[in-house]
Amino acid sequence: MATAIPVLPAGQAKALDDAYQAAVSARRLRTLMVLGIIVVLILISANLAHVRPLTLFGNIGNFGSFIGKTIPVLTFGNFFADMREWYWNFPKWLGLLGQTILIAYLGTFMGAIVAFCLCFLASANLAQSRWTRIVARRFLEFCRTVPDIVFALIFVIAFGLGPMAGVFALSIHTVGALGKLFAEVVENIDMKPVEGMSAAGANWFQTIRFAVLPQVLPGFASYSLLRFEINVRGAGVMGFVGAGGIGQEFLVAIRNFYYTDVSAILLMIIATVILIDLGTEQVRHRLIGIGEHR
Repeated sequence: MATAIPVLPAGQAKALDDAYQAAVSARRLRTLMVLGIIVVLILISANLAHVRPLTLFGNIGNFGSFIGKTIPVLTFGNFFADMREWYWNFPKWLGLLGQTILIAYLGTFMGAIVAFCLCFLASANLAQSRWTRIVARRFLEFCRTVPDIVFALIFVIAFGLGPMAGVFALSIHTVGALGKLFAEVVENIDMKPVEGMSAAGANWFQTIRFAVLPQVLPGFASYSLLRFEINVRGAGVMGFVGAGGIGQEFLVAIRNFYYTDVSAILLMIIATVILIDLGTEQVRHRLIGIGEHR
């Protein structure tokens, strides 16, 4: 059965249409104002940072020239000999790359432990007092705000050259980064188990153990693996200030214009990061349940 659609009086319909058009116009105006502010801020930032598009396009050839110099000459008839010449120092570079991975692993492990201990104090739903949360949050902010390479330089001055400085630097930065992420995971838990444990007379530590950890451990592990991948990249730069790893050898190659060595070391770092990314991605997916039912 057909249903008649009521028609508003012309005056009321016009008033509603005018109100709608006014609302749309106001929204468009706000959007244009926001876009205008963003454009102005971009222009101011570019000016203060001395970003010159003409200079960029005028000197882009230098970048291409440098990349071209790092590409070795590989011939089909003498391919393996050319590869041996390109990776002439492969055993040493491989050892330094392994040291870089171990620096990243140990820095991630130590930082994750401290972050695990502090995240419950920094979370709004579990912190026992407001001041405890404030102190924990500010400490985590300090740890992640100071660049890890600055920490590495400080530790190199304090303890001398070597991978220990890189481990400590990555550990501190990892505490700040993972502590924030862990705290956010804790703040998003279901509070009903926590309330049930508290009602049953459990203390704070028992509540964390039995009501919180089962909910957050997969997220903690996932973020820790992601941080390990990031720290591998960070550890590759630590050698620039003498904190161990392959970074120092990479810097020497750049400074001395050993072009083919630059590309050889860089490709090793890229390949390592790709392999670690693929491996940690599979582990993360298993932890959070992606692909279980495929």
